Amino acid sequence: MIRAVHAGALVTVILDRPPVNAIDRDFVAAFNGVVDGVEKLAPTLVVIRSKQKCFSAGADLALVRDCFSASSGTAAMVDYVRSLHRLFNRLERLEAVTLAVIDGPALGGGLELALSCDLRVASARATLGLPEARVGMIPGAGGTQRLTRLCGPGVSARLILGGETVGGEEAARLGVVQWSVETEALDACVDEIIARVVGLSRPALLASKDCIAAWFDPEVDGYARELEKPWVLMNTEEARARINGFFGPKGDKA
Repeated sequence: MIRAVHAGALVTVILDRPPVNAIDRDFVAAFNGVVDGVEKLAPTLVVIRSKQKCFSAGADLALVRDCFSASSGTAAMVDYVRSLHRLFNRLERLEAVTLAVIDGPALGGGLELALSCDLRVASARATLGLPEARVGMIPGAGGTQRLTRLCGPGVSARLILGGETVGGEEAARLGVVQWSVETEALDACVDEIIARVVGLSRPALLASKDCIAAWFDPEVDGYARELEKPWVLMNTEEARARINGFFGPKGDKA
């Protein structure tokens, strides 16, 4: 259903629940298990992509139907959505750079999964949307918050209140994804991003990710957090080696 492939500083998480990577309780449990393993590996970059034609179509419709038909269905639905919050929060806070590769539909909970990643790249055949209002629900697994935070209330309202699904190119124009490329160029683009990110300093990336996160928390002074980071980074052997490699042994710029 979900597996992780480890190669040096890179971990690739492959979603493989035919036919559309529908998200149910088993999917959430399996994903949490994969994250447990990823945390132990301490990679620089985690790439999340699908083996199916769909990145993820969101919540399993059978699960939703059962919740609507059961007497305790509302409580069951809230419990299920709460489990998605916990999983997506874990991904958002993962001590690694995360990249979602979207090469097909990413809808509802599938897009909410992608929004919990740091970076997103979409192919021309990707479709992205939060269409929950069509079935009388809301994108409640973080979608109303993360999309608004990422793109602003105007774009969030367009996709959620307007019920619009957009392609990869439009998603990039709106800021939902950072890159959009032709389908046949997707793998090359992903390889380029991987090579660039894994070549960077993991401690510096984690420190930068922590500072970026401070922007969203009104209780945190992001500027003060920036001033804290050099006290740790400048005392690491990696930083010293990178600086010496950049300037050369005599202090001259290479």
